[in-house]
Amino acid sequence: MRLNTAELVERAAGLAIDAARSGEARVLGITGPPGAGKSTLAAALADGMAPGTAVVVGMDGFHLSNKVLEAHGSRGRKGAIDTFDDAGYAALIDRIAGRPLGGPPVYAPEFRREIEEPIAAGTAVTGEPLVITEGNYLLAPSGAWPAARARMAEVWYIDLPDAERLRRLVARHHAFGKPLPDAEAWACGTDQRNADLIATTRDAADLVVDWV
Repeated sequence: MRLNTAELVERAAGLAIDAARSGEARVLGITGPPGAGKSTLAAALADGMAPGTAVVVGMDGFHLSNKVLEAHGSRGRKGAIDTFDDAGYAALIDRIAGRPLGGPPVYAPEFRREIEEPIAAGTAVTGEPLVITEGNYLLAPSGAWPAARARMAEVWYIDLPDAERLRRLVARHHAFGKPLPDAEAWACGTDQRNADLIATTRDAADLVVDWV
């Protein structure tokens, strides 16, 4: 479905209104392949609503550390589905979803691209009625991912033509320090293998978004 930011903000705001009426938080998931614009859309949704209405919690905060990935021999596949703490992510979403709006803060990790590592307690979820979470594997049918999905009110899948998605990915990797040939190789290699897996989950989304 082709929708603009204002239309998507209106739909997300409806979830926030439902949460405020019930007194319990709602979780909105944003998923799609690498480079589709998940974090950009999540931020746009939060920024488009009244202050204190929404907060963004990224799945990427549950990246395994580089030290752990090296011990597993999977540093070269960072971003693959098995390089995340899916059980930890599911536990966090369970803590957030349905929590009383007046309850104590819940702290979530966040991922810092400039150091390529997760940081503990980087985001505070306080009294916001809507928590927006974004990441690659929100609709994956394996591991603990379904447990996280079960606690989300809706999950939206972002569609983007591969040529534009790959252009964005290469630019992002290059901006964060990869030489251009390495950025292109990563985007067309590791990232593309992950994108192929994520594409198989598209039909499980509540909304498939062609975001304009």
